Amino acid sequence: MTKTLRCFFKDESGATAIEYAIIAAVLGAVIITAMGTLGTSLTTTFGNIGTKLTTSTTGL
Repeated sequence: MTKTLRCFFKDESGATAIEYAIIAAVLGAVIITAMGTLGTSLTTTFGNIGTKLTTSTTGL
C-alpha cells in the first residue's frame, strides 16, 4: 500500500497538463482584456472620424 502511495505522489505526468491549462487560462484572460480595451479605443476613434465626416459634409 505504501509503495502504491509513494508512486502516486512521485508521478508528475499530470502536472504538465495542469501547468499548460493554467498558462492557457492566463493567456485567455489577457487576450480578452486586451480586446476589450482595443474595442473601446476603436469605438472612440471611429466615433471621432464619423463626427468629423458629418461636420465636414454639412458645411458644403
